[in-house]
Amino acid sequence: MITSVQNGQVKQWRKLKRKRGREKEQAFLVEGFHLVDEALKSQWEVREIIFREDVDIQNEWQSYTWYQVSHEVFDAVSETENPQGVAAVVQMDELEWQGGSRVLVLDSIQDPGNLGTLIRTADAAGFDAVLLGKGTVDPFNDKVIRATQGSVFHIPLFFGELEEWIPELQGQGFHVWATSLQQATVYDELEPVTPMALIVGNEGAGVNQSYINMADERVSIPIYGQAESLNVAIASGILMYYLRN
Repeated sequence: MITSVQNGQVKQWRKLKRKRGREKEQAFLVEGFHLVDEALKSQWEVREIIFREDVDIQNEWQSYTWYQVSHEVFDAVSETENPQGVAAVVQMDELEWQGGSRVLVLDSIQDPGNLGTLIRTADAAGFDAVLLGKGTVDPFNDKVIRATQGSVFHIPLFFGELEEWIPELQGQGFHVWATSLQQATVYDELEPVTPMALIVGNEGAGVNQSYINMADERVSIPIYGQAESLNVAIASGILMYYLRN
């Protein structure tokens, strides 16, 4: 059992709590029985499982590389307030673009909870991929992972410059919608088509105007009360489910 936070293995795990460490190691941490189980059931490679000393090791997990650690060590690795005592190190998956019928495109989403909810909702709505543009928070951030509730292992994530992705998608036959508050058509006045890409934007600024100009359609959701706008994850959920019609 590992009991010292100065242990070399523990130091490696703690590096994964920072984006720089995750990028260098091409790996990230997940915590809790549900997320570890989701990782193990997926096609992603689980490097090792970490158990706190008071947690029983599940029989079906014993075939993986695992470490038992003290309470002090687990607390040093954990980022949750009330950890369940189990975590895993997951290798970042290298995916190849396969196209699809419906793709969610994210422009500078900065709140981890919003990003996790967007990924989870895209998974639930049966979208084929999520494209993360520059300025979007790291999807392997602990708060994002927890907000996805495991959907990060179900739907492919891709990264890149949207000014390159948008024309590439259009070249592949995708019809591109961008959310906008100006000169936009109310979404349910348009017929959903496939393949389709939906661009949603930053919590404060919305979709970058240059990307709006590149889109095939500008769409909006009507506000019936006095709220200034909808949360980006809520708005995206409405639109993604509409696009299933």
